[in-house]
Amino acid sequence: MIQLNVIPGYAEAMPADPDMSNTRRMVADAYSYVTPRIFPHARLIHTSVEAAELLGMDKTQTMSEQFLKVFSGQEVYPGTHPYAMAYAGHQFGNWAGQLGDGRAINLFEVEHNGRWAVQLKGAGETPYSRHADGLAVLRSSIREHLCSEAMHHLGVPTTRSLCLIETGEKVLRDMFYDGHPKLEPGAVVCRLSPTFIRFGNFEFFAAKKDKEKLTRLLDYTINQSFPHIAISSKDAYIDMFKDVCNLTIDLIMEWKRVGFVHGVMNTDNMSIAGLTLDYGPYGWIDRYDEDWTPNTTDSGQKRYRFGQQDYIALWNLYQLANALYPCIGDVDALQDVLKTTEMDIPQKYYTMMSKKMGLRYVDQDIALHVDELRELMQSSGIDMTIFFWILSDVDWEAVELNQENILRLIQPALYRELSHSEAEKWHKWFEKYLMFLKKDKSNVVERQQRMKSVNPKYVLRNYMAQLAIEQAYEGEYNLIDELYEMLKRPYTDQKEYDHWHKLIPDWAIDRPGSSTLSCSS
Repeated sequence: MIQLNVIPGYAEAMPADPDMSNTRRMVADAYSYVTPRIFPHARLIHTSVEAAELLGMDKTQTMSEQFLKVFSGQEVYPGTHPYAMAYAGHQFGNWAGQLGDGRAINLFEVEHNGRWAVQLKGAGETPYSRHADGLAVLRSSIREHLCSEAMHHLGVPTTRSLCLIETGEKVLRDMFYDGHPKLEPGAVVCRLSPTFIRFGNFEFFAAKKDKEKLTRLLDYTINQSFPHIAISSKDAYIDMFKDVCNLTIDLIMEWKRVGFVHGVMNTDNMSIAGLTLDYGPYGWIDRYDEDWTPNTTDSGQKRYRFGQQDYIALWNLYQLANALYPCIGDVDALQDVLKTTEMDIPQKYYTMMSKKMGLRYVDQDIALHVDELRELMQSSGIDMTIFFWILSDVDWEAVELNQENILRLIQPALYRELSHSEAEKWHKWFEKYLMFLKKDKSNVVERQQRMKSVNPKYVLRNYMAQLAIEQAYEGEYNLIDELYEMLKRPYTDQKEYDHWHKLIPDWAIDRPGSSTLSCSS
């Protein structure tokens, strides 16, 4: 039998919507009580045992009938009351008003070596579902489940995924909003997070000019997510904002380190605790392209493209500052934090990139060298993940640095033959790189170990997830298992998975689901 240490949390601290009906409506309070939809034919497809251990469960318990029922929403855990959060937000730079958990239902919070909120995605309608059905398809659920756990093992702050459940029901979706809807298998993902509070939760109360509830939310957030801040301090709220700014920019640097593109950096998708939240039309950089976004909805504006994610995060922090202003009341203090955050972005970026290059220091010369590398990677369209693994794996001080050797060594990361002038630029870049390595005076083995701790060999490329999805739609789940196991050790040279450490296949370049995605889920 599953026994969870359920504790009071968000629902106990914040005011509930008094209307108990599950109808679409405007809400004034923090959340609304809902009941998950019953799926009589639900079945468990995959479980993260590591995530289960966060709640105090072992592998045997995850195989029980009770586990399936509780974490698919068929059975409400004793003493708990599921609910959907209210929040607002800016979407693609425009104010969107009330949003809320349209297909997410919060079950309860658990204390076990930390605090974990448990949430179902795709378990039915809520008052915030607007024109949608509150359901999710297997396609998007596989992507969220695998990527949540992959990001954790990459060392990127993220929500977790406990399990993936097929509902046994069909869901109508128009994948690319082109007027061709299809029935697809439905699914539920059970997500875990220390908190699911978003920037949009604060924007919600600020927009309503409800300072009392905004203050209540701030106090709760500090107590739960920033306990080192004394709530009694007159600077408590500005100190929290400083922490949120640092955590947010640090998160984006982690995304850029591993080549991750979120795709929908709306303020309602931004975690107050600096976690990767809401895995929708995300993607991973294959050919290096700072202008790339996987989201077809953003293909014209490219607002959320890879290279702009840090400054979009800064824009989102400005919106959060506006929301917090009624409780802080000091424009200069907020602006000072935002200016400092903006000034920190280049330093944090070049520090991260210097670590990827195996250097223990960063100065103006290295920053210029990083910029030269970015230009070379962009113009060459080199594979980011493979290139940095090669950079980590080769003892460059032992290589005769002529053009032929350099091209031979980086060839596995190239999608096309380089021109003579391009090859010459790479040659010059490596000559400078060798100078920096010699100046750093690192032991070769130690440097390679450092580099291989920040440059993954394996990431969840879009085409890999798409292959797992296509197999799952045929009723087979072996690829989900294989990818999950491989991605638990992304920095380890796993010879049995070398067939995944390669350039993306030609068929995946323009294939829906592999190169482009949408918000349809």
